Amino acid sequence: MFSWKNIKKPVACLAPMADYTDSPFSLICKEMGADIIYREMVSSDAIVHKNEKTLKMATFDKKEKPIILQIFGKDPTIMAEAAQILEAKYKPDGIDLNMGCPARKIVANFNGASLMKEPKLAAEIVKAVKAAVKVPVSIKTRTGWERETEILKFAKIIEEAGADALAIHGRTKKMAYSGKADWEIIAKVKNKISIPVLLNGDVASYDDFKTALKVSGVDGVLIGRGALGNPWIFKNIKNNSDVPPDAKQIKKIILQHLKLHLAHYGERGFTLFRKHLASYLKGVEDAKRVRAEAMAAGTVSELKKILSQVT
Repeated sequence: MFSWKNIKKPVACLAPMADYTDSPFSLICKEMGADIIYREMVSSDAIVHKNEKTLKMATFDKKEKPIILQIFGKDPTIMAEAAQILEAKYKPDGIDLNMGCPARKIVANFNGASLMKEPKLAAEIVKAVKAAVKVPVSIKTRTGWERETEILKFAKIIEEAGADALAIHGRTKKMAYSGKADWEIIAKVKNKISIPVLLNGDVASYDDFKTALKVSGVDGVLIGRGALGNPWIFKNIKNNSDVPPDAKQIKKIILQHLKLHLAHYGERGFTLFRKHLASYLKGVEDAKRVRAEAMAAGTVSELKKILSQVT
């Protein structure tokens, strides 16, 4: 059984990203060497109400394991029931509670990062979910709502509530994704609590990974935007290198990812894949033209022809 205490540290994990860390992308990152997969967040209310679309979002391939399913919500009873449903139905290796999403539609309903303003409620949620499931329960949050020092008190409350691990995005809710992630405040959290702490934010290379660990002393890193169009970052971390794959390898990865996307989403998978395609083609020669042509492609054959130009 998966245990945060027994993992081989430091770990390099795929961070949960709405609309991105689905099964196809998770499989690609796992093949590239990601130690743990965090899947995109799903609504606890929708899970409890047996929403088919939401339940499908939580499905995963065994090859993605160890895998952690992330839920969001504000009601301890509903969060606990949702976690229980996911554990019984899919048998993930862990449940993660989203207490850091800064999206307006999430915080407007007092979910995500809003829970940092309600530490007592956040603790109640942790306790309820811990009592409902057997798998480890982790938390993903931010350094604060407005001030980065808010995490120091919040982290201790979360630990005392029974959380098994804590992942921290090095930005406040107010910053969203702007500015620079504060790795030093995460180091202070690591020195303050005894459960595993993971760092998230601004890790886009092996060198970033190495520096983040040195600065923070954490047990691992969650890589989100740094893995988009760059899933081989996990392989580079394993190889202690920042050497990128050549054009031939990149094209192979793109087509492999697309194949998984089509198998998972059906016909609309090709259109949905464009967001990933844009990321993959960022650094290629004559990128602007190639990306424009690739985004306009309507079939796999057309895309293959366009990719053949990439050298």
